[in-house]
This record gives sequence, structure tokens and C-alpha cells, in this order.
Amino acid sequence: MTENNKEKEGYLASLKSAETEDWLDYHVVRPFCYHLARFFAKFGVHPNTVTIWSIIIGAGSCVFFVHGSFYYEGIWGFILNLIAVFLLCWADIFDCTDGQLARLTGQKSRLGRILDGVAGFVWFIFIYVAIVYRFYLHHDLEFGWLGIENTAENTMIATCVVVLLGLISGFVCMGGQTRLADYYIQVHLFSLKGEKGSELDNSKKQKEIYDQTPWKGNWVWKTFLNSYVDYTRKQEKVTPQFQRMMKLMKDKYGSVEQVPSAIRQEFHDQSLALMKWNGLLTFNFRSAIFFLACLLDVPVMNFVFEIVAMSLLAWYINHRHETFSKQIAQKL
Repeated sequence: MTENNKEKEGYLASLKSAETEDWLDYHVVRPFCYHLARFFAKFGVHPNTVTIWSIIIGAGSCVFFVHGSFYYEGIWGFILNLIAVFLLCWADIFDCTDGQLARLTGQKSRLGRILDGVAGFVWFIFIYVAIVYRFYLHHDLEFGWLGIENTAENTMIATCVVVLLGLISGFVCMGGQTRLADYYIQVHLFSLKGEKGSELDNSKKQKEIYDQTPWKGNWVWKTFLNSYVDYTRKQEKVTPQFQRMMKLMKDKYGSVEQVPSAIRQEFHDQSLALMKWNGLLTFNFRSAIFFLACLLDVPVMNFVFEIVAMSLLAWYINHRHETFSKQIAQKL
């Protein structure tokens, strides 16, 4: 085997699956992260340490996102926003690297899975707070478009509206959308590799682990587990037809692995067709829109985009997935 083939095999082994990666990740981000993961592996860096670094770096970008861009603060403001973009991209690279490092070194853990799931959400809590304060300081463009007089009273009212938009955008929309995207990635890996090749968790199992873990000496871990139980419950709540299909498969065949190959292939093919749309719910696409809004000095427009456009996309993906899950369930 040539050195290039060994390198390619090592790279592919570090991925969850080539089928669940979008073009940019597969051809640019993931190869870079693979080499970074190998570097960390040489020095014995644990994947969870990389995840924590990503959380700190991503949250730290809020210090720069709070500044207005070129329209409000000139070239220096534009540069500060570019620094913020760089830091958030750096955080995402580390967030990708931790998983590849875990697969390369065999250091996969439940804590790592939980940390990886919350990392991106933690970044945006800090960033969205910064964006609200940024709007409070810089809102001439929006007030001009809407014909609102720039008074202290109007500023406070508008800022309160932006706080509401931020809460809906972050906790309801982005939180739910990324949670759904993560679930469908694990569902697809389950269809492709089976139980051992995915991290498809269910709330019942997670609740059992939580109940069996004593509070004494484990209060931090119990807190993480409780959060993860809620995370998996919400994933299951929005996928009732998929849950029904899985139950029928297990009741009829004993395990998903025993399901006839034709049915498993049909589900895989239907799921694969959605992966390109599902990828739009993850970091690359949504962050590109966010970066553009910040650099153009209208970051609040990102809240509107999350609430309207991304919610419609998430509904479409969920609707299609539930539809073919129901159709397959009817065949069972």
C-alpha cells in the first residue's frame, strides 16, 4: 500500500462517514483537522481538552463581534469583525478535530459526545448577547430603513424586541435545528454502519444511566447527564414516525441488524438524499450567513434569517424524513 493510500485510509477512518459530510468539510475542513488531530495525538492531548478549547475560543469571539463593522467603526471595526470570524472558524476547526482525534486514538466517551453536542450552542449564547448589545450601540441602518426616530426610548424598545428575536433565534430555532441535524446524522450512520458505527442514543437508556449514577462525587457528571437526557428526549419528540418505525423493526425482527437488506437499503437511500439539505443546518452554511450579516453591519438580520428561512428548511427536512419513515413503517 502506497503512502498516499495509507494517508487516505487514515483520513477516512477519522470521519464519521463521508456520506454525512458536506463538500467544504470533506474536501477542506476535515483534511486539515485530520492532520491537526494527528499532531495532538503525538502529544497525548485528550479530545475533550480540544473541545473545551473550542468552547473558550468560540465564546471569546464575542469580544470582537460586539464591535460595529465598517459602516459604524470604519476599517478598524471591519478588522475586529474579521478577527471574530477567524476565531469562530478556529473554534469550529477544533470542534471538528476533537471527534477525529477521538476516532484516531480510540478515546471516544459519553462525556465527549455530550460536550461536542453543546459546544457550538455555548459559543452562540455569548455571541448573541454581544449582538444584542451591538444593536443597542449601533442601529442607525435598521432605524433608517424602518423610519424610526433614533431616540433613547425607541432604542430601548427596539433593543427589547431584538432580545426577544435573539432568544427565539438561539434557543428555539438554532438550538432545535442543530439538535435535529445532529440526530439525522446519527440516524444515517445507524442505517449505514449499524449500532456500533453510530452514536444514536435514546432517552430511555440515558435516563437509566442517569438514575444509576450516584450524586456523591458525581454532581458535575450528573448535571451533564440530565442535560443529555433532555437533549435526546427533544430529538425523539420531533421524530415520532421514525421512533414508530424503529419500534416496529425491533418488535418484528429483534434488532435493526436483522431487518431485510432491501428495507434497510431503502431507508439508507432516502436518508442519504436528505444529507445535503441536513448539512445546511450545521455550522458552515448558517455561519456564512451570520458572518455576512456582521460584516455588512446588520447582524440582527441573522436572527430573522434563523427564525424564517432556517426554520422552513428544518421543517422541510423533518417532514421528508418523517414521511418516508412512515411509508417504511407501513410496509412492516
